[in-house]
Amino acid sequence: MPSKIKAFFKNLGPGLVTGASDDDPSGVATYSQAGAGFGLATLWTALITFPLMAAIQEMCARIGTVTSSGLPGTLKAHYPKWVLYALLVITVPAIVLNIGADIQSMGAVTHLIIPAIPDFVFSIFFTALLIFVIVRFDYDRIASILKWLCLVLLLYL
Repeated sequence: MPSKIKAFFKNLGPGLVTGASDDDPSGVATYSQAGAGFGLATLWTALITFPLMAAIQEMCARIGTVTSSGLPGTLKAHYPKWVLYALLVITVPAIVLNIGADIQSMGAVTHLIIPAIPDFVFSIFFTALLIFVIVRFDYDRIASILKWLCLVLLLYL
C-alpha cells in the first residue's frame, strides 16, 4: 500500500468515529420503527433539522478551533461553575439512557439472530464486554478498534 494511502487511513480518527456514532443501535432501531410506521411522511422535518444540525456542528467546530478546548474547558474558562454543573445535570441522564438504549438494542438484534437465548443475556454480555474493553485497553487502542469497526457501516450498502 503506498505511503500516502497509509497516511490517509492513519489520520482518520475522532471525526470518522464521531460521524459513525450517529448510526448507533438505538438510532437505527428508532429510524427503522419510524420508517415502518410512517414511511416518508416525516421526511419534511429534514428541511428544518438539517440546517439546525449543521449550524450547531459549525459553532462547535469554531469554538474548538478558537479555544483549542472542548466544551467543558471553554465553560470552565468563561462561565461560573454552576453553568457547567447545570449542563451536567441535563446531559448525563440523557447520555446514560442513550447508552442503555444502545446496549438493549444490540441485545435485541442479537436475540433475533440467536432466538434461543433471551435478549437480556446478550445485553449483559455486551455490557461486560464494553466494561472489559474500557478497563483493559488505553485510549489509542480503543480509538483504533472503533476506527476499524466503522467499516461495519458498509453493510448498509
